[in-house]
Amino acid sequence: MKTPKSFLCGAAVIAAAIAIASLPPVQAQVAQPLPPGHPTSYAKVDITEDFAVTMARMRAARAAIMQRQLDLLAARYDLANRPAPGVTMFRGKPVQEGVRVRLPRGLSWEQLAALSPNEIRERNLFPAGFLPLPHPNQAEGGMLFPQFEIDEIQRQEARTLKRFDLDFDLPDHFLPEFPAPIFLTTHPEMGDVSQGKLLTIDNFHQMFNGVLNPKQLEGLRLLLTPFPQQQFNQTEDRRTERPSRGVTCFDCHANGHSNGATHLAGDARPQELRHRIDTPSLRGVNVQRLFGSQRALKTVEDFTEFEQRAAYFDGDPVIATKKGVNPLERGSQVHFMAEFQELLDFPPAPKLTVTGKLDPRLATAAELRGQAVFNGKGQCVSCHAPPYFSDNLMHNLRIERFFKPQTINGIKAVGDGPIKTLQLRGIKESPPYLHDGRLLTLEDTVEFFNLVLETHLNTQEKSDLVAFLRTL
Repeated sequence: MKTPKSFLCGAAVIAAAIAIASLPPVQAQVAQPLPPGHPTSYAKVDITEDFAVTMARMRAARAAIMQRQLDLLAARYDLANRPAPGVTMFRGKPVQEGVRVRLPRGLSWEQLAALSPNEIRERNLFPAGFLPLPHPNQAEGGMLFPQFEIDEIQRQEARTLKRFDLDFDLPDHFLPEFPAPIFLTTHPEMGDVSQGKLLTIDNFHQMFNGVLNPKQLEGLRLLLTPFPQQQFNQTEDRRTERPSRGVTCFDCHANGHSNGATHLAGDARPQELRHRIDTPSLRGVNVQRLFGSQRALKTVEDFTEFEQRAAYFDGDPVIATKKGVNPLERGSQVHFMAEFQELLDFPPAPKLTVTGKLDPRLATAAELRGQAVFNGKGQCVSCHAPPYFSDNLMHNLRIERFFKPQTINGIKAVGDGPIKTLQLRGIKESPPYLHDGRLLTLEDTVEFFNLVLETHLNTQEKSDLVAFLRTL
């Protein structure tokens, strides 16, 4: 007689239950917090500290944080206000002269350039001013504006760009002139159309009605409209005393140019690997093919949309949602904003021909010699081809050949990676230099590339090269 299948199944279930019951009890797993300093890609969303406590704590720490940064700058650079005789920006601001990066004691630039990258690295001789420049508070980051921008926005719009936790770090004499002139590709006959004013939501219509078409006017309005940002927003997770309406594109790109405002690139994690950003000029956007100093975005529309949706919030979409992300409409708003940006032209360069070469009837002997160095021994032209002096590519200078990884005021210096070839047209109007502003003068920039490219320029060749760059 066969045993029923139902009986066999039931017996199996009972046997399995007895076996499980005989097993030792499972110990409950208690969640363990991550160790302090454990890297994470995400910002904290839930704020558990009262805003007044946060503000008081950060205000109390500000003086020490800023002093640490100012001490770093003083150790790296000669920060004196020493303008070049007879050399000014378009509206008359003096251009600073001389190499400001400090060398290791007892070493000359010629001696340093004679060493190999490996010798410089092993002997720790790479100038500190050539290393990545940290944000004044690398652990905190965020947009920081020069005081002159803060004051003018407060005067015109009663809107504050003042943070309670940090101040801007570089002296004003190393920054672009303010307000910067505005040149339009559509109106070369007008010259500087800024009227000596900072372009804001208060005055844009009066200044540009009848000059721009309706799409361009609407794009400009959007570029001047405040939208929430990581530090400037209406939540308790902000760095302004009162809730903020936010920032505008032209708070950094003042008058479509630059005021030297700084931020941290949102691309890398952890925080110590994020690079400082010196605001690039928007002049010549119409002939650029890459956007973002390290992002390689392919169109100005991509750049505009990326800034609003991601860069404003450190590349964190969760935080962006919390603080009020501004999702622009691509087919109209983004297009209108891009159309205005593509009108921004370079300042006049009266000594250059239409092909970007010096007119020998107008240039000095030093400038002509500098052009020869630029196109020859200096190797500058290999990336900065006339007439706009850019190849629209990314290049990795591999400066990590010259130094060992180190942490500097919170930034971990391990190299820069690929960076965009910035246009050199109007370059004397756009200090400081390199993507993070670590090079304060054109002389610093020449010394940096002379060392990194191993071109072995002599003193006269470097001086002539600077003279040529000032003509662009």
